[in-house]
Amino acid sequence: MNDSVFETVEKSSQVLRLDFSSIEFAKLAEEQELTEAQIQAVAMVFEHLQRKKVETTIHTLLKMSRLPMKDPKTFDNFDFSVIKGRDAAKLKTLASLSAIYAHRNLAFIGPAGTGKTHLAQAFGYECCQRGIKTYFIKMTELRDKFTAARRAGKEASILNGLVRPSCLIIDEVGHCEFDKENTRLFFDLIDRRYNKEGNFNIVFTSNKHPSKWKANFNEDDALLCALDRIFDDAIVFNIKGEGYRGKRLETLALQTSRVKAQEPDQNPATKTKKPPPGCWRFLFDRIGHFFPT
Repeated sequence: MNDSVFETVEKSSQVLRLDFSSIEFAKLAEEQELTEAQIQAVAMVFEHLQRKKVETTIHTLLKMSRLPMKDPKTFDNFDFSVIKGRDAAKLKTLASLSAIYAHRNLAFIGPAGTGKTHLAQAFGYECCQRGIKTYFIKMTELRDKFTAARRAGKEASILNGLVRPSCLIIDEVGHCEFDKENTRLFFDLIDRRYNKEGNFNIVFTSNKHPSKWKANFNEDDALLCALDRIFDDAIVFNIKGEGYRGKRLETLALQTSRVKAQEPDQNPATKTKKPPPGCWRFLFDRIGHFFPT
């Protein structure tokens, strides 16, 4: 009998969170005098349940992450050929998720349409595929969350929810202003994630260099501390060049079959005279005879 069958069942049991070891399965097979075909069938059932469990987990993680589930942005559908430069190959190593295991933050900086959000979402998508909790939020949404939390007195609850995911993606930094209180909450978020245990990181996208983020915040000391923690150990990808959005755009010139309306005759001799005052009232009165009330 192939021992790997029993080991396969044990590994599947671990994924399914069942206390069922290979030794226990082997003893059960002997007691019940299971044939090799029956043992193989049991192993196949466990493997099927394992796949279903993994698929369900990934689906749940993607749904909770707020990443697009329809037409998701992945590393597989990113066009790496448009990225040039000596460090271009570094982008392809992102799929290994080494950054999250090394606690290194990521920042994608560049003009609109250069693939910043695609790369950030692809990183988050890969995290979900590996069973890592991820959360995607735009900077404007983060500001609104902070403002609503302050009004409701739920700052701690909001911060806990944003600290919990292993991978937090903040999109479009610099697209809105943070007042003093929201800037302090932003610092609290960064500080708590900086001291977080386990595998984690934050992924940022922005069309502004981090040195210019200051213009969108209103608390110098808190912001400086936040930036210090963000870039204490981080990789910043400066993507230069024109955006490639709309490269497949096709513009077509069309015309209907109707003939353009003829310009009104400007000849005073043939120009239609304006009806005299009271003409419309007379006409409506006459029409009324055909539609009695």
